[in-house]
Amino acid sequence: MTSAGPATRYPGGPRESPGFLLWRLTRSWERAVGDALAPLGLTHTQFVLLACTHWLHSHGRPTGQVDISAASGVDTKTASAVIRRLEADGLVTRVPSPTDTRVRVVVPTAAGAGLAGRAIGVVEQADETFFATQPAALRAVLLDTAAAHAR
Repeated sequence: MTSAGPATRYPGGPRESPGFLLWRLTRSWERAVGDALAPLGLTHTQFVLLACTHWLHSHGRPTGQVDISAASGVDTKTASAVIRRLEADGLVTRVPSPTDTRVRVVVPTAAGAGLAGRAIGVVEQADETFFATQPAALRAVLLDTAAAHAR
């Protein structure tokens, strides 16, 4: 008896599924960024949270853990754990908020701001290299798709 395999609307199977293609592309891109960040001693999630903290702080925006979580798209539990690690590594510090005693403001240290700046350059170069063979229109498609699915 021969099995027809799992049903799919795509004649060529998963390789034609937009979701599967996006998942595979994302995994490849994550590996490229992770490899680029490794010499700096940062994981991808650490980079995202440090860079978001640095950007928010340098633009005068609130930098409580909830603000950083929302800006980065990293869930609050993960953000909390990673921010604790960044603090233990001397890259950020948490200080009481001047306006809300329940909130601790996350501030990049001088070392954290410097590392964030270097890491942003490294990740931008990794992005440029990874997407170098893609048409410029891909960026617009990614921006539109992200905007349509923003939470």
